[in-house]
Formats: sequence, C-alpha cells, structure tokens
Amino acid sequence: MAAVHSTMQLLGTVAPEFCLPDTRLSASNVGLLDLVAKPLLVMFICNHCPYVIHIIERMTVIANTAVDHGFAVVAISSNDVDHYPQDGPNEMAAFAARHQFNFPYLYDQSQAVAKAFTAACTPDFFVYDADHKLKYRGQMDASRPGSSQTVSGDELSAAINALIDGRAVSEIQVPSIGCNIKWKAGNQPGYF
Repeated sequence: MAAVHSTMQLLGTVAPEFCLPDTRLSASNVGLLDLVAKPLLVMFICNHCPYVIHIIERMTVIANTAVDHGFAVVAISSNDVDHYPQDGPNEMAAFAARHQFNFPYLYDQSQAVAKAFTAACTPDFFVYDADHKLKYRGQMDASRPGSSQTVSGDELSAAINALIDGRAVSEIQVPSIGCNIKWKAGNQPGYF
C-alpha cells in the first residue's frame, strides 16, 4: 500500500461544481446544482482500497445518518479503470448495493472532479455547510488497516454533528491517509 495524505484544502473554499453519473441508477447524473441549500459531505473512495474497506461499514453508517439529518452526500470514485477494472461503474453499483449506500456513488471518468476538489487519496473527506463552504477536510478517524485503533468515525462525525447542531466545526483537523487516487497516465495533478 502506498500511503498518501490528503491535501488539506483551505477551510472556507467553495465546493467546485460537478455533474457525474450515479452508478446506482443508470442514466442518472448528480451535480452540485442538485444539492443546493443543504450541507454537503463528499467522499472520494474506491472499491478495492484497503483503507476504504477497513472503514466502509462505519463510513456508510455515518453517511446514511447524515442523509437522514438533511445532508446531501455523495461518494466519488476517480480511479483509472483501465488499470483498476474492479473500480469500474458496474462494480461500483454492486459495491454500493452490498454496503447499502443511501446516497449516490458517482463515477469521475475524466478525473477532473478529483482534481477540482484536490482529492489525493482514498478515502478523502470534505464537509461543506449549506452555502457549500468547506468546514472540514481530513480523516474519518485515527484507525488504519492493521492498527489496533477501533474504527469510530469520531472526527468526521464531530464535524457533521457540529453543522447539524449549528455549532462551529473545530479547525483542528488531521489529514486523511489512504491509497493514492489511481491517476491516468499524464493526468496526475501537480499538487503532490
């Protein structure tokens, strides 16, 4: 596993626009314009990453609960499926069904959306307020594959709960760590 940290984009940054196909629903696109006036959780994940697999159950509970509390939630996979076919759209749909996603799982074939968000790893989390200004970016919790740390989701949950309760999100935030996004040849962004 090649561990990569998230880029920790500046807090207050406005969410970039996107419109991507939802692999759970054929011929259905989801974009930022569909998610107005709601706080937003964006998660860059993929099907095969051991870091994602390690947290997937708790991550899904947190994301589904956020939806229940009025958040817009999307997961996005931006991996190069020519070299990682297990992360392709059909496999993404099966993964979402198996893990009972109650939110879209979007396919970023061009990788332009990952670049716009400055996503670097899987998983990579971004939490925005209802004006789509960045309030949290970083790890879900301190657990890693092979560590003795329990998967709690406490840091991501705290950010989401703060927004639900109308409180400020703590600015003490730790970068996420995971596998690098599998960039297409010549497509790797220059922010590493």
